[in-house]
Amino acid sequence: MASSKLSSIDKQQNGKFVPDDQNVLQQHVFFFDKNQDGIVYPWETFQGFRAIGCGVLLSTASAFLINIALSQKTRPGKFPSLFLPIEVKNINRAKHGSDSGVYDSEGRFVPGKFEEIFRKHARSHPNSLTSDELMAMLKANREPKDFGGWVASYAEWKILYGLCKDKNGFASQGYSQSCL
Repeated sequence: MASSKLSSIDKQQNGKFVPDDQNVLQQHVFFFDKNQDGIVYPWETFQGFRAIGCGVLLSTASAFLINIALSQKTRPGKFPSLFLPIEVKNINRAKHGSDSGVYDSEGRFVPGKFEEIFRKHARSHPNSLTSDELMAMLKANREPKDFGGWVASYAEWKILYGLCKDKNGFASQGYSQSCL
């Protein structure tokens, strides 16, 4: 145990960022930080999307849109950067409305909220969602006039669904959680 703490300290001293153990959202975003400096640039977002099996077009659009949407929210100060960096340590600042609540405001994963999605919306199979059931879940989570949140939730969940569904079109609870 002491050696794992020491290795985390060493990584930080060598200019490497180490996500907070409790902040699963940081750990999720850290996957995209290819050089582990705590900052995700659009080209790293692109590489991450390619690594999880997305095509060139989706990876390009995602890199551009995600970094535009999250960069200013995660950066200190008010002056935007043309490189559109996302600071991993501040990713919880980019949490948007109309979401599922699977991540709390501190970036921690909330298992009960994740399980609730399937309990409330999985109709065809108890632990799996179809595309229609996913759309019903997104509609149920909408906050009034939160158009940006609607779009962000739709994009996040549709990409997750596309990556995690099986050949029958079902995104299972266990597999979807591993994709988060």
